[in-house]
Amino acid sequence: LWNLKPLNRTFHGHPRLLASDVYSQYEPIRRGEQEIPKYFNFASDVLDKWSEIEKAGKRPSNPAFWWINGKGEEVKWSFEELGFLSRKVANVLTIVCGLQKGDRIIVILPRVPEWWLVNVACMRAGIVLIPGISQLSAKDILYRLQASKATCIITDDTLAPAVDSVASECQFLKTKLIVSNGSREGWLNFTDLYKNQSADHSCVKTRIQDSMSIFFTSGTTGSPKMTEHSQGSLGFRPLLSERYWLDLTPSDMIWNTADTGWILTSLASVFDPWVFGSCIFIHKLPQIESAAILNTLCRFPIHTLVGAPTLFRMLVQNDLSSYKFMNLKHCMSGGEPLNPEVMEHWKSKTGLDIHEVYGQTETGIICSVFKGMKIKPGSMGKAAPLYDVQIVDKNTNILPPGQQGEIAVRSKPIRPLGLFSEYVDNPKKTAESEHGDFYLTGDKGTMDEDGYFKFFGRDDDIIISSGYRIGPFEVESALIEHPAVAEAAVVSSPDPLRGEVVKAFVVLSPSFSSSDTESLICDLQGHVKKTTAPYKYPRKVEFVQELPKTVTGKIKRNELRNKEWGR
Repeated sequence: LWNLKPLNRTFHGHPRLLASDVYSQYEPIRRGEQEIPKYFNFASDVLDKWSEIEKAGKRPSNPAFWWINGKGEEVKWSFEELGFLSRKVANVLTIVCGLQKGDRIIVILPRVPEWWLVNVACMRAGIVLIPGISQLSAKDILYRLQASKATCIITDDTLAPAVDSVASECQFLKTKLIVSNGSREGWLNFTDLYKNQSADHSCVKTRIQDSMSIFFTSGTTGSPKMTEHSQGSLGFRPLLSERYWLDLTPSDMIWNTADTGWILTSLASVFDPWVFGSCIFIHKLPQIESAAILNTLCRFPIHTLVGAPTLFRMLVQNDLSSYKFMNLKHCMSGGEPLNPEVMEHWKSKTGLDIHEVYGQTETGIICSVFKGMKIKPGSMGKAAPLYDVQIVDKNTNILPPGQQGEIAVRSKPIRPLGLFSEYVDNPKKTAESEHGDFYLTGDKGTMDEDGYFKFFGRDDDIIISSGYRIGPFEVESALIEHPAVAEAAVVSSPDPLRGEVVKAFVVLSPSFSSSDTESLICDLQGHVKKTTAPYKYPRKVEFVQELPKTVTGKIKRNELRNKEWGR
């Protein structure tokens, strides 16, 4: 696996696109040992190529895109249909809305087909897409509109009132498009417009370094930063890195349950699967419900499932023996570490391993447990091709195996193609993200002698109690092994003697109550002492109904920590 052989025109008997297919059209430029094209556009160089392969009868008959809403509605598109419809949308954006190459558009939509059409249309027109999560407040939207200087916004009936409440404060906003069956004053109806547009549209010529998307980071601290990715870092990267984390074929279908505002959706529900010519499956899922997800996995020919750890923690609370996943072959989890006991439970009931991936908005996927790789519980796998990932100290000296430090990606002398371009309008933060020859993730971890990485927590999540450094995840993993615990979050709490101590916020399983809290707390503390080093046990425990999380499912430990410290 680590010495990938040169890939032929076919893979497992299926056609595939190669980076050389792009080189043949454009004069390549050197990037260290790599050759990359000077010009690249994902829509014309990948999607339209698959449309040609499809029309030639060389691709399996499964769709390129398959959407359901759980209420009987269904949408299926081939690559040819995706191209036809996205050209119509590109004309809406350019002709009707007057957007030009390089202009920015904010798109805040749930998991609906229009989100994918707008994605591809923006590629065709060279418009910079800024996805937003569907739970944004009016204040969040105002911040994003003002910071990005977006000239257009697309949303639905749910968030249109919030946009209207702040639009007067957004001097750059010129056009508002609504995805709706009805009309709204001051808004253009997206569906009516694109259905009546011509499908005659010529894809713009874009350079590989041209801006493609801007993501507002989902970090647990500070104001969101605008993280810019290029045609190269999002679109061309999977052509170079090939099958390093998804390893799909045109016959496969992948379902990623992440919100449309998260970079994982761009990676796992747009770019990487479509490089393989695979089918992207989407369920609207207004709410993440175990029964809906499990039944969908039984009813549809889904081969690969991608979800946040929260998803798998939720699914294992069910009686999985009553569900039969006839087609599911590969499961992946990312966003934060997945507890080993959840992986073991899932494997015992389904026979399937959960492969962990690790990355950030700035980097994409930089570590992964690949298919066929030995799984080490608690590990997020090895560095992905294209990335030189190391554990470094505060002076960016590379640390030996087993020693804890900061997870870093070598960015000099050659910057990896998948790394973000910059924090838009924030050169200071951009410069601070690198030190020496490395991009610093801000995450603590270790690497063992086999090259497997283990995550310990954000740099600011580390608890120092009586001189001991304690990562929250290992304590949370110990707690969640207890049958009374559904979820747990661990943070530091002030202590006059030790400076700070470990405090656990615990969500109990439905079958347990916290009526006899003192006894249960003692039981949990004793369990942690037996499971991990005794000094790591939570000296304080608080039972809560739910944990604060980002929309991507990451626990907002900073919120809990601020509460503890009175900040």
